[in-house]
Amino acid sequence: MSNAMNPTPTQPLDPSAPGRYSKRPKYSRFTQQELPACKPILTPKWVISVFMLVTIVFVPIGLASLFASQAVVEIVERYDDACAPSGTRSDKVRFIQSDANKTCNRTLTVPKHMKQPIYVYYQLDSFYQNHRRYVKSRSDKQLRSRKDENAVSTCNPEDNNVNGSTIVPCGLVAWSMFNDTFSFSTGNDVQLPVTKKGISWKSDRDHKFGKDVFPKNFQNGSLIGGARLNESIPLSEQEDLIVWMRTAALPTFRKLFGKIEVDLQAGDTIHVIVQNNYNTYSFDGKKKLVLSTASWLGGKNNFIGIAYLAVGGLCFVLAVAFTIIYLSKPRRLGDPSYLSWNRNPSGH
Repeated sequence: MSNAMNPTPTQPLDPSAPGRYSKRPKYSRFTQQELPACKPILTPKWVISVFMLVTIVFVPIGLASLFASQAVVEIVERYDDACAPSGTRSDKVRFIQSDANKTCNRTLTVPKHMKQPIYVYYQLDSFYQNHRRYVKSRSDKQLRSRKDENAVSTCNPEDNNVNGSTIVPCGLVAWSMFNDTFSFSTGNDVQLPVTKKGISWKSDRDHKFGKDVFPKNFQNGSLIGGARLNESIPLSEQEDLIVWMRTAALPTFRKLFGKIEVDLQAGDTIHVIVQNNYNTYSFDGKKKLVLSTASWLGGKNNFIGIAYLAVGGLCFVLAVAFTIIYLSKPRRLGDPSYLSWNRNPSGH
């Protein structure tokens, strides 16, 4: 009789093995979560020690952060109202859109010794650079390379001028660039030069803005949004533009205008000549001039120090409360040898 008529005896199948059409993975200690693991027992002593450790670490950091923030000297001067004629909002809008002289003089007094470098910022309030349509209205390809000059599909409505020529840089972000200017002098009429070199991120200058990309057809339409650009200077060297193009996440923000590399003494008088060109009156925005020093933590910011102190203080209160409860009402712990993973290390 043919061998095909006699079925070959087979080995019995492992009942724990997955079937032919089963989606169950093959058994392993990894898939069954049986690998060695740390399973700490949160005893009162352990919990109290952790809270005290957090307190010991966080409180000094919070105090150091607060002291660093308090050491920063900052002068903030709002000038949008003072540099516009008094009256209704429509009067201010009419003024800012006219050809009238917009030069404004402001006087600042240095409250404490300000060590160089002194950072000059402009601050805008109620300006939503995070609006979706505004953020998308730019072309990173065009900013990066001259060969992508015509990549303006995302720049609407500032993509081409009335003659159909490409605008470089295109988009609403570049078009609305801040164009107020500031010049400074001391009470003795000694000019305080403002350095513009190095105010932007080096990564932006090297990788996001091309050395062969030059402004073209920029701000030559009937409606001017903000600052103009020098067409003979590549975008990688126009740092005011680079700073402005890094859009802010919040409606109130500061951007670096320049640096004063001279020490200022307490009581010094600073005369500021402001060219009030930027229109924030249409949307009830505010404009402020900020002069600030910096510490190892950066500018003036109390939030970090307060946050560390709050967490450290909370942990200290909890540690004290748990200690009192543990001493006043002690509770005997169970024998950890009866825990399942101690009786059977495999977990079964």
